[in-house]
Amino acid sequence: MLHTVSHSLFHLDIEALLRHLGPNDCVLLFQDGVTSAVSGSQHFSVLMSSGVPVYALQEDVIARGLLTMVADDIKLVDYKGFVALTVAYPQQMAW
Repeated sequence: MLHTVSHSLFHLDIEALLRHLGPNDCVLLFQDGVTSAVSGSQHFSVLMSSGVPVYALQEDVIARGLLTMVADDIKLVDYKGFVALTVAYPQQMAW
């Protein structure tokens, strides 16, 4: 399942998100959700501890001036990559 996060994790139940993550899932951060991709942030550490791949929409990272702060473990994708993820993971949950 593809879990899309469009809000800062300060504004959602991160524990619920973690409970819903399965071993074959992934997380895509976009809009304000990309703030969780910043290296060393509390939410970055929590997301990475889940063990699932975490992606961030590059355009939103750039728009927020975070490109140089994104952790190396985060995979940046463009809109084409976003579409590829939605094809690869037909089931989705929006947070």
